[in-house]
Amino acid sequence: MKKIVILLTLICYCFNSYAQEIKKQGLNFGPLPVVAYDADKGFQYGALLNIYNFSDGSFYPDYKSKWYMEASFFTKGTQFYTLTFDSKHLIPGIRTSLAATLMIDKALDFYGFNGYEAYYNPELPSMYYRMGRQTPILKADFIGNLYENKLFWEAGYYFSYTRTNRSDVDFNTLYDEYLQWGLIPQDEANGGISSVIRLGLVYDTRDKEGAPTRGIWAEAHTMLAPSFLGTSHPYNRYALTFRHYLPVIAEKLTFAYRLNYQGTIGDHVPFYVLPFLDVFGEGFNRDAVGGYRTVRGMMRNRIQGLDVAFFNAEIRWRFVDFQLWNQNIAFGINAFCDGGMTIRDYDMSYRGMDAQGNPTDAYKAAYDQYRALGTTKDRLHLTGGAGLRFIMNQNFIVAFEYGKAFNGQDGNGSFYINTGYLF
Repeated sequence: MKKIVILLTLICYCFNSYAQEIKKQGLNFGPLPVVAYDADKGFQYGALLNIYNFSDGSFYPDYKSKWYMEASFFTKGTQFYTLTFDSKHLIPGIRTSLAATLMIDKALDFYGFNGYEAYYNPELPSMYYRMGRQTPILKADFIGNLYENKLFWEAGYYFSYTRTNRSDVDFNTLYDEYLQWGLIPQDEANGGISSVIRLGLVYDTRDKEGAPTRGIWAEAHTMLAPSFLGTSHPYNRYALTFRHYLPVIAEKLTFAYRLNYQGTIGDHVPFYVLPFLDVFGEGFNRDAVGGYRTVRGMMRNRIQGLDVAFFNAEIRWRFVDFQLWNQNIAFGINAFCDGGMTIRDYDMSYRGMDAQGNPTDAYKAAYDQYRALGTTKDRLHLTGGAGLRFIMNQNFIVAFEYGKAFNGQDGNGSFYINTGYLF
């Protein structure tokens, strides 16, 4: 065993010492059958395709343009379809990011509002904490230079039509009870349209986008959803994100962290908007907060409130680089600690209504019992874990990660197979 360890160490040393990275040109295809597992959604199967256009290679490790396509199905009832396009050169001087996404959730995680204020009972059937949702999303984002290709303006348009419904079970779910207690307004219970103008600023000094090892990437933007644009329940929100990449050993060992704050302007936002983390530029809006893209190891959508914050901190070690079949290949491992909490509460005061929409105290006793089990204020939710990365040509990245929540109220841990770095 000792000889094998020594041999592997020598091989890694040789790869790292003599590998000369290939400057990629032309089109590069990254097809991948999706056979994965996400503890929040179940086993995943489907296919994805990354198409990178490196043109004459002068942009490498960045690309001239990229297409991403995915069709995925999960055993817990989720279907996911997306098509995205990203290019800094379609419009001279402006980065263009387009996305069309359809999410169909037959059993979407719903644990209530305000984190630990909403008590989670693991003894109840899992379907008690589920609801249905269908959401088509279209977006177009544009980013242009303001100063020395470090400070940029952002502008975009986002459209979604969210349709929500109860799970197909023969007992009351938490979603049903929230309707009875009036925590979800009746006019929002079936979802609605969000038609949103997005404006912001971004500061970006990363050395490369796919797997950065140094620099800062910070964003601030607002989301304005007025009724005259067609929004069913008008609202305004804002998001602040700060990401920092610190090289410990150049190109090999990096400490990276992300701080994110998403807030509401005013005192209300539609309940069906709460589970989305606003993402500008490349990519698409994702469920938040909890799960692979936000707080790893915590149940999906565990934290929902008017204002929420979360952080990620991790050490990344890229321990081997080599070339195979004319591709630049690397492997990396990481260890992380994530956390989040509600900063400003969603209103959870009792407003019970009967089937005809008249005020009633019929459900007050059940509401009081539920509220007594939770905390009076949310507090920090923490998780930790580790992962492995397969990296091809600096941009196509397959991730294997496991995260574990420190509090049983946040779940029992989650394993993920996905793409990319978290940030």
